[in-house]
Amino acid sequence: MNDTPGWASPGSAPSDGQKPDASGPAEPADRPGPAQPADQPGHAPQGSGPNWSKEQPPPAQWSAPGNPAGPGQAPPPPPPGPGWGTQPPGGPAGYGGYAGPGGPAGYGGWGSGWGGPPPAAKPGVIPLRPLGVGEILDGAVSTMRTYWRTVLGISLTVAVLTEVIAVLFQGLVLGDSSTDALNDPSATLSELSRAMGDAMLNSTVVFVISLVGTVIATALLTTVTSRAVLGKSVTIGEAWRDARSQIVKLFGLICLLLLITAGIVTVGTLPGVLVTVAGSTGAGVALTVLGVIGAGIVALWLMIRFSLASPALMLEKQGIKKAMGRSAKLVRGTWWRIFGIQLLATIIANVVASIIVIPFTFLAAASSGDGITGWLNSGGPSLGWTFLIISGIGAVIGSTITFPITAGVTVLLYIDQRIRREALDLELARVAGVQGQGPTAPGATPGS
Repeated sequence: MNDTPGWASPGSAPSDGQKPDASGPAEPADRPGPAQPADQPGHAPQGSGPNWSKEQPPPAQWSAPGNPAGPGQAPPPPPPGPGWGTQPPGGPAGYGGYAGPGGPAGYGGWGSGWGGPPPAAKPGVIPLRPLGVGEILDGAVSTMRTYWRTVLGISLTVAVLTEVIAVLFQGLVLGDSSTDALNDPSATLSELSRAMGDAMLNSTVVFVISLVGTVIATALLTTVTSRAVLGKSVTIGEAWRDARSQIVKLFGLICLLLLITAGIVTVGTLPGVLVTVAGSTGAGVALTVLGVIGAGIVALWLMIRFSLASPALMLEKQGIKKAMGRSAKLVRGTWWRIFGIQLLATIIANVVASIIVIPFTFLAAASSGDGITGWLNSGGPSLGWTFLIISGIGAVIGSTITFPITAGVTVLLYIDQRIRREALDLELARVAGVQGQGPTAPGATPGS
């Protein structure tokens, strides 16, 4: 048996005065040997030495620790106490067994009582090791709960600014537009075209404003979440100073991904549209449906493939092209796992937002001139100030809660993939000042 700490048996280290391969500890120097009985003339009787007690067990009961069982006696049970564990099946009697299954003598029997390697270090909201789904979701929520002043301050500020801009634009610019013609069977073609144009303009403006707010919130919350992993807090001002140099690139990245998605959908639907215009309505519709399905699958695959480009761009200070390449490299081989986690986080965020936004929407409709019945019959809201303000308050609350969840899950997925592929946990432990903990600590079981 070697003398490596953690492997040598207790009490049998080489410093005890015996060789490592000895079967038992050295016996006292003044103990009478087996060839010198106590009643032999010329020898002192047993127990008469200066270091021996007068009360000694009979000679037949003596045995070395390596051979504790005497003739005709059952072996004693292993000594109790922490560190010994249970005796492995098939191990010899004595000190808990040395030869357990799965290893040579002296090694296999010791692992059962130690409980595995020490836990991974956790300086912040996640342990520094590969993460499970629950740990990623819990890390995002823990970041919001632990650093709520900064997280909710960022989310609330961005949500209020974007919603105020959206409400003012809808109330002042789009207030005179009407989509009633879309629900009127007797509407003329020009009225339908105008109503569709107003609806598309309204949706586009709201989407662009929300996109800008999402980009800014994601940039700032990425910095907060990355610091929370190390157990370090960050103020809103510090997060802004760290992220502002990359915000323009982040906005360009998101716009590029949206253009790629729009291009894929256009390419998928264009053949069906052309066939429909040529006169084959049935074949054109079928081809369009197939094109939309195929384009949607390709777009979804690309969106997940590049879903980690945002944290790569913000944390590694990369350009747009390199950030997309980094995301593709980190996602390779784990597309389904990342897709499942992102889908779960999106569902949770939307459910939470809906629980908040839907009551405010009905309250806004009830407070408007037409009431809930008129709002439901018209098929859409009228852009009155009462409706816009009350529904805007609900949207602000919903965005304040959902921004940290979606941004936090994306950042933690990025960190988890780097831990799995690049051993980022070692660098994070060094930066956090927790070296010597976890599976890489000295004395930990190799490969655990």
